Amino acid sequence: MKIYTKTGDKGTTSLLGGTRVSKDDLRIEAYGTLDELNSHIGLLIAYLNEDEIIGKLSTIQSLLFNLGSHLAAESDDHPSLPELTEAYVTDLEVAIDHYETELEPMKSFILPGGSVAVAQAHVCRTVARRAERRIIGAGIEHKNIDLIVKIMNRLSDFLFVLSRLIAKRAGIDDVPWVPSKS
Repeated sequence: MKIYTKTGDKGTTSLLGGTRVSKDDLRIEAYGTLDELNSHIGLLIAYLNEDEIIGKLSTIQSLLFNLGSHLAAESDDHPSLPELTEAYVTDLEVAIDHYETELEPMKSFILPGGSVAVAQAHVCRTVARRAERRIIGAGIEHKNIDLIVKIMNRLSDFLFVLSRLIAKRAGIDDVPWVPSKS
């Protein structure tokens, strides 16, 4: 199979089900942002050497493909859609709670950075938030859309905690935001 099909040469693409839509359709923007997040997570993985975290992020990469397939589907009943359950939310919450046991409570907002891996985790967090906004803005009316939004909300929380955990394990202190005084 060739990588190019030429079917998108006029600015359209197909949803899962066959309907052609403009490549700037809000739905395409939503699952395209999930694809972008997936790539950023891949870059984050490349900066890490902790198997536990890498395994969790690899699982999240697969989850993002599952979510994207639901966003790309014309309807909820497409036979190839993977199942989405509340367990994805629970798994993220369990990971957040587990990782937070290693962290000091936050006393202020923190600035992204400290190392390339920490900064990249924050990039992932912000792209996850944008993906959540795009999904909401696309106005997709599927039975799983509320669950997808909930998963994305929890995923960005997870990525924030992960950024702090990566810093902590590397011996890097959080950099507090100090509001400027004029």
